[in-house]
Amino acid sequence: MDEEHSPDNNGKLLPDLKLDARQAQGFISFFKTLPNDARAVRFFDRKDYYTVHGENASFIAKTYYRTTTALRQLGNASDGISSVSVSRNMFENIARDLLLDRTDHTIEVYEGSGSNWRLTKAGTPGNIGSFEDVLFANNDMQDAPVTIALFPSLRENQCTVGLSYVDLTNQKLGLAEFLDDSQFTNVESVLVALGCKECLLPMESGKSIEFKNLHDVLSRCGVLLTERKKTEFKSRDLVQDLSRIIKGSIEPVRELLSEFQLALSALGALLSYVDLLADDCNYGNYTIQKYSLDRYMRLDSAAIRALNILESKTDANKNFSLLGLMNRTCTAGMGKRLLNRWLKQPLLDVDEVKFRLDMVQTFVDDVELRQTLRQQLKRMPDIERLTHNLRKRAANLSPVIKLYQACNRLPYIKSALEHYEGQFSPLIRKKYICPLQHWLGKDQLNMFIDLVDTAVDVNHIESGEYMISPGYDEALALLKDKLDAVEQQIYNLHKETANDLDLSIDKFLKLEKGSQFGHVFRITKKEEQKVRKTLNTHFIVLETRKDGVKFTNTKLKKLGDQYQKILNEYTSRQKDLVLRVVDTSATFSMIFEDSARLLSELDVLLSFADLTVSSPVPYVRPEITGSDEGDIILEGCRHPCVEAQDGVNFIPNDCNLVRGKSWLQIITGPNMGGKSTFIRQVGVNVLMAQIGCFVPCDRASVSVRDCIFARVGAGDCQLRGVSTFMQEMLETASILKGATEKSLIIIDELGRGTSTYDGFGLAWAICEDLVQVTRAPTLFATHFHELTALSQGAFDDSSGMAAVGVANYHVGAHIDPSSRKLTMLYKVEPGACDQSFGIHVAEFANFPESVVALAKRKAAELENSAQTPITSDNFNGEPGAKRIQVCSSDDMATGAARAHRFLEEFAKMPLDQLDVEQAMQNVSRLTSELEKDAAKNAWLKQLFLTS
Repeated sequence: MDEEHSPDNNGKLLPDLKLDARQAQGFISFFKTLPNDARAVRFFDRKDYYTVHGENASFIAKTYYRTTTALRQLGNASDGISSVSVSRNMFENIARDLLLDRTDHTIEVYEGSGSNWRLTKAGTPGNIGSFEDVLFANNDMQDAPVTIALFPSLRENQCTVGLSYVDLTNQKLGLAEFLDDSQFTNVESVLVALGCKECLLPMESGKSIEFKNLHDVLSRCGVLLTERKKTEFKSRDLVQDLSRIIKGSIEPVRELLSEFQLALSALGALLSYVDLLADDCNYGNYTIQKYSLDRYMRLDSAAIRALNILESKTDANKNFSLLGLMNRTCTAGMGKRLLNRWLKQPLLDVDEVKFRLDMVQTFVDDVELRQTLRQQLKRMPDIERLTHNLRKRAANLSPVIKLYQACNRLPYIKSALEHYEGQFSPLIRKKYICPLQHWLGKDQLNMFIDLVDTAVDVNHIESGEYMISPGYDEALALLKDKLDAVEQQIYNLHKETANDLDLSIDKFLKLEKGSQFGHVFRITKKEEQKVRKTLNTHFIVLETRKDGVKFTNTKLKKLGDQYQKILNEYTSRQKDLVLRVVDTSATFSMIFEDSARLLSELDVLLSFADLTVSSPVPYVRPEITGSDEGDIILEGCRHPCVEAQDGVNFIPNDCNLVRGKSWLQIITGPNMGGKSTFIRQVGVNVLMAQIGCFVPCDRASVSVRDCIFARVGAGDCQLRGVSTFMQEMLETASILKGATEKSLIIIDELGRGTSTYDGFGLAWAICEDLVQVTRAPTLFATHFHELTALSQGAFDDSSGMAAVGVANYHVGAHIDPSSRKLTMLYKVEPGACDQSFGIHVAEFANFPESVVALAKRKAAELENSAQTPITSDNFNGEPGAKRIQVCSSDDMATGAARAHRFLEEFAKMPLDQLDVEQAMQNVSRLTSELEKDAAKNAWLKQLFLTS
């Protein structure tokens, strides 16, 4: 049936769906035999466009056309199916979104007709190889997707995870095996660090309640879950299989595999799923390594979101994310991919960090060197992608030529680096100049350059014609001579014919070559009238059209056929030689990869330097110390993304996390006063320092952190059956279980998702646990002013409070005495906030005056009923503590112990095995028991009487 054009959401016409009744019925019969797969979006190639059917059609119409009017019915009402047509351009957009952004679907493409169709392409977010030509034809590759396989094992309440991953783009395999907690915090940090897009799990794990949290982790990280039969998770024949695809000797691989058990099962499933052994292009090209969880700072998905590390489609501009702000890279794609990876893998090795900082300082100080290198890198193609295409034996010279052009620019980069004579010249020589010198040697890239100079017709490169030079091959040269000879004969015949017809050559008598007739003569219809008699007697008229008359004769036809025959032989020989040149070029892949790594690293470090000097206020080099020494001092600290927004005049603040003095900071103050921005910018500055970048401060010193935990607000996750408060508690449980004294913890407004009393009790108990058990530097922003009493020494020295050091800070605000108007100062100052500003903020929002007046009256009543000043000897009069009642030291000790027991019982609660209702019942039970005990303890009682 021939459907009418229908408009898509942009007002453009959709392609016609042209099928007659017989074709439609045949297709429907085939379509209904396809297995049901909710993840798969199936496209059917109709040559000029694609079609999508059934539930997929509704999904495409609603998601991408944003209207159901694009849907058409294929077949009659009883057995018909919904259909939608998709143009080739639209298909590219949809494929890019499904495989690179959404990562919750797979794609299948079928070719055929009637009832005979076959699957020709399949792609998943972790395996995009079949669609690379579509995804990256007009776009840089932003990140190399990674597929991971997990084989978890529960024994004696301990979960051991065997993990394996494959990076198909860079041809890397990895293995790891580790213990994990019930929240799978280690798995989450690996998913984030590797940029994982797809995860294989045994089907049995999907049915087990113990692994519900693992599924939640995959969902939070945007990873597609693919369940495979447990029988696929086997390690048999692994050494034999790996010996075919791994570079070099198999003995180191055998030794590496002996360190693992569960990870080998994961690796077996992975090799089977991605079918590496099926493609001989993979043979001898892969590397395998042990992945260490301790090499990089651990980041979970909550920290990635809280610190705005990666780009989002909802960003108003590129400076909203750290990646967008810091990406000043020049190379085509590979620099940005490395920056993306570095941001997810901050370093823990102090020497590695200092090396990067040394290089950034070099490029900051030497303007000429920085600008020269950036100019050269702007002309560098994506060497990683080109090498990947070479290995796939692409039957064209394009990657060879572009790699050739890149190699010719390496001497200029080497020369620029050699001209540098500053303090870090020995480092630059060792790290960059020596490798470049080695690669540019006679038996390295110079051999490749000589190959291209000899084999490729370099005279035509600038015009975009990539072909083998005739002089490269004797047979090709012979065919080229024959071709030229026939061409000359055709040209001579053209001149003879012009003389015979008495027509000016090229002006009136043209020689043309087309796919339909081959070589032909053409004259205008006007000229044809003058020579019609001769044409009819001595020539063969082929076609008469408005633009003229095409004709030939037996001589031209014979020469044209001869030319075409030789040309076919020449083209075939060219193809054979192109494949030979591509195969030879692929032998240089390792050098190309090494040079790509070096150039990418240079590109990112130059990007850091460019960001440093071009920011509104230049960045400074941070001092870096080991995690067991030094403090975190950020003087004049700013948030790099916020200060980069238009119209923002950022007010810097100091952050001094000092061991034994202010290692844990309670930060109070009004909403919109800058608490959240302040604590986030501290996390961002620490992260930037550990990737080797200068930081937006006046002075900075950073004690290396092994992890950043950030709980800075949680939206409802109701699609997963998780409330705001439950999400808050799950994230906090991850902090309590996963953080160490070498971590950095950032918490914003904890406990506001439940009642004031419960929330305050939880916040107090969590703070105390962070001080006594975790002992990590912590920024705790809160509206519970009572928490500021933690700094009053309400615990004995054995609690660890003194060793850690708790300090109060607040964000400044000013209320005009006459107008009572609130002005935010955005300054973080020592001491607790001496009042609440909630009602003033409500005035900002233009609440009705009567409502504001009633709010002030009720607040005053509650304040007066609860306010009893502290009179104990050790009270220093700090305003934030005014609501805490007098307690004996015995009450404090007993109450603190009971509160600590409450926290331990809460932390042990198996939240991952309970539904939301059961979890809330358990929390209520624990709280009720605490309230009963509070009735007998003055210190505990004040937790429930203050708010």
